[in-house]
Amino acid sequence: MGLFGNCPIPLKRIFWPPSLVMKQLGSVLYFKHLVKWDHFGSWLFRHSIKSLPVAAGAYGMGCIGFPAHPAWEVTGACNLRCIHCHATSGKPAPDELTTDEAKRFIDELARADEFRMLVYTGGEPLVRPDIFELFEHSRKAGFANVIATNATLIDDAMARRLANAGVVGAAVSLDSSVPEIHNRIRANPNAFDLAMRGIKAIAKAGILLQINVTAMEYNFDTLTDLIELADAKGSGIMLMYQLVPVGRGSNIESATLDITENERLLTYLKDAQKNVSTIVEPVAGPQYWPFLMEQSGKTDGIWMKMAEKVFHGCAAGRGFVYIKANGDVWPCPFVEVNAGNVRERSFDKIWRESEVFVNLRNREHTLKGRCGDCKYHGICGGCRGRAMALTGDYLAEDPSCFIRK
Repeated sequence: MGLFGNCPIPLKRIFWPPSLVMKQLGSVLYFKHLVKWDHFGSWLFRHSIKSLPVAAGAYGMGCIGFPAHPAWEVTGACNLRCIHCHATSGKPAPDELTTDEAKRFIDELARADEFRMLVYTGGEPLVRPDIFELFEHSRKAGFANVIATNATLIDDAMARRLANAGVVGAAVSLDSSVPEIHNRIRANPNAFDLAMRGIKAIAKAGILLQINVTAMEYNFDTLTDLIELADAKGSGIMLMYQLVPVGRGSNIESATLDITENERLLTYLKDAQKNVSTIVEPVAGPQYWPFLMEQSGKTDGIWMKMAEKVFHGCAAGRGFVYIKANGDVWPCPFVEVNAGNVRERSFDKIWRESEVFVNLRNREHTLKGRCGDCKYHGICGGCRGRAMALTGDYLAEDPSCFIRK
């Protein structure tokens, strides 16, 4: 039995150096100060210990959770056909990494010191036949395993099996507290009830629960109840995605949030955060961090220096990396730019040397338009996915930015 349930994660991967834990705590405390978070104590008591292996040494907050965050789309196969799926999931792709190739990739990824956790996503990872073999391999490589799932295949037995395989966090997709809305988005009449069963089983197994939601016109008016539901179910983290029109989402582009609704959503998140113990972070809305700074009137001097240490804005290519099922390496699931393939080139060389990653890490010199001129490029940088989807250029200004409108 390891420190975290049945997951014997090497302490070095999480706690070394010890300053990492202090940096994580500092990030949350600064966030607490800016949003005037009344329920911080509840989060600290309920979720902080379980959050450590999920954050796995990373510190700071970005638009997709936190930096040092590799996500691997292990399969294109899925048991649902969600209308907003960026991966257009359905059947497995014919060129997905084999079991042996996948294990070699995990070993390469483990050589990158900054990566201490690995997110398995899809598709639906649980439909990949060798998924537990891969979980075991990445656990032995020193990773804390996290799964992004629709939870419809998770019951008590499956949740226990996940915990035993080193899964310390489960990010469950839930699009509304109203069953009919969730089922409509997920294109399955039983999706909500099955997801609720999965959420209950995940909590019972001692796995940190995360709720992922995609905000769009179809569910915008139900977000208040959904945040309260996530909090009641014991979610330690909630990622509030905004619909980016890629994959199947390109068919419902009219449901994306415009510049006014982006500001409305981020204002709403700040207000909602005060009354729940779940940490709610936006995805594809990196304007949240300068918005919090401006709302507090602390945009210069030491306050800005502190913010640049803990707020990373758009994390695409700057700590976050997305690996497709066939081994292609992207900066983000919404930035559909291939930086290389792990079958043809080592992951380390792609990660450290490819032009797209170098450009994104030096965004103070590479971003264009308003994003390039903005003093908040360090803590925001605009959504590179939305820039790519709407302009065709991942370095263009973010059309949804309201900070300097």
